Amino acid sequence: MHTHVTIVGAGLGGLTLARVLHVHGIPVTVYEAESSPSSRAQGGLLDIHDYNGQLALKTAGLMDEFHAIVLEGRQALRVLDRDGTVLLDQADDGTGGRPEAQRGDLRQVLLDSLPAGTVRWGHKVSSTRALGEGRHEVTFADGTAVVTSLLVGADGAWSRVRPLLSTATPEYIGKSVVETYLFDAGTRHPAAAKAVGGGMLIAPSPGREIFAHREKDDTLHAYVGLSEPQDWFAAIDFADAATATARIAKEFDGWAPELTALITDSDIPPVLRPLYALPTGHRWDRVPGVTLLGDAAHLAAPNGEGANLAMLDGAELGTALAAHPDDIETALTEYEQAMFPRSAETVADEMPGIDSADNTPHGLINMFTEKGQ
Repeated sequence: MHTHVTIVGAGLGGLTLARVLHVHGIPVTVYEAESSPSSRAQGGLLDIHDYNGQLALKTAGLMDEFHAIVLEGRQALRVLDRDGTVLLDQADDGTGGRPEAQRGDLRQVLLDSLPAGTVRWGHKVSSTRALGEGRHEVTFADGTAVVTSLLVGADGAWSRVRPLLSTATPEYIGKSVVETYLFDAGTRHPAAAKAVGGGMLIAPSPGREIFAHREKDDTLHAYVGLSEPQDWFAAIDFADAATATARIAKEFDGWAPELTALITDSDIPPVLRPLYALPTGHRWDRVPGVTLLGDAAHLAAPNGEGANLAMLDGAELGTALAAHPDDIETALTEYEQAMFPRSAETVADEMPGIDSADNTPHGLINMFTEKGQ
């Protein structure tokens, strides 16, 4: 295949695609808005599943590199009631299919697997337009532009490539999370560290929930979920860390102190992250020369599958393009026909919503039992 592939977005999905294309000798350039690989933090732990994310890494020939960054013991799981009672305590016995790694480390593995210059940093897309016959123009914020015969939007929730294919836009799901970090947890935050244990903590309740991970370097990373409209959060001044922390903590009055410490003892100001999703089953009619992957294609409420699906999208798209080097449209059709139902099925199989009556410790444990987890 001699057509040069243009990818917008150097997240896990776009980089997996670039790596698979490189393995097959297909020329590719990735354009990324961030100024450098280290220009911002890359998020927390990811559990990479043996049925999608690991398959993508195998296709990319990077399993050894992946195993080298896995954090041992982090598949441990604890479910706590709001009073701190431990209702489920599963150790990581090394046999699980969801090893955990830091998102930033995984991204670096993918970047290191590509030739220098593959990723063009500091290229924020301002617009895209169709030129006909499968060709598209991508214009960047600095006024420069490229024309390509094969464009892939791997540019996330607010994709600038998506409008070439679909009028769908993400909508607020009625829930936001507030992120906190507790550093040197074992010595500085021992009660919270004991509650979280060696891996992941879940403390669910209808409308309010706390998730936390033990990341590397003895860091606790918490996601405090609240089911409220955006106006509710807008009334909180998150620029005033103390005020915002107190307001969020107030919503967890009566919860065990070792759980609320994940809010009140944060070593960084609380970070608000509103959550959005595309319509379930989002799809589009085939448009020559362009497609989407990952959140650009099927943004959903967080369910542990987003990064895994993005990587599998990238791997399968790369494989399809390599299998049909003289017929791009056949490759894109093959890829999309597999990707559409896969992403819709994953959304349908997700955990109970935060407002569900089943969003309780016992409801969650029952779900795990039914799934054999």
